[in-house]
Amino acid sequence: MEVYEAIRSKRAIRHYLEEPIPEEAVHKILTAGRLSQSAKNLQPWHFVAIQNRERLQQLAEAGQFSAHLGQAALGVVILTPDPAERFQILFDAGQTAAYMQLAAWELGIGSCLVTSYNREGVSQLLGLPDDVHVRVAIAFGYPHPDRPRFSGSRQGRRPFEEVVHWETW
Repeated sequence: MEVYEAIRSKRAIRHYLEEPIPEEAVHKILTAGRLSQSAKNLQPWHFVAIQNRERLQQLAEAGQFSAHLGQAALGVVILTPDPAERFQILFDAGQTAAYMQLAAWELGIGSCLVTSYNREGVSQLLGLPDDVHVRVAIAFGYPHPDRPRFSGSRQGRRPFEEVVHWETW
């Protein structure tokens, strides 16, 4: 799949088949995140990759609007230093999340971000050190065929002319 086609066709997928993701695909997804760009090449992230169904369900219960994480074949929690220390940390976390999601989509694996975590609950569940912060996780899995699928068009997106300004506002 070409990069532009992946960007054009990528959708948030929240319903997954109960099918594991092969180890090679998991490594490719995590490597895509590891290779993503970061401000000053600091690479401030760590990932906790979770495939245990019970742990994924507990993680889903620790967040808001995160039920789909409990149904996923793979959950990846992105950990960073305190984002209050450097603005770029949140930018870097977003970059690594995007790279992982596009790599997964190329492999036919859907994904959806999960945010708003209960830091204490997640830290305890995953045994996290005190100096890392949880802002985002990603649920990954093969899209469930019986759930509504979106068309290839980006319905509801603002028109190009409304978003892009040339040279000045």
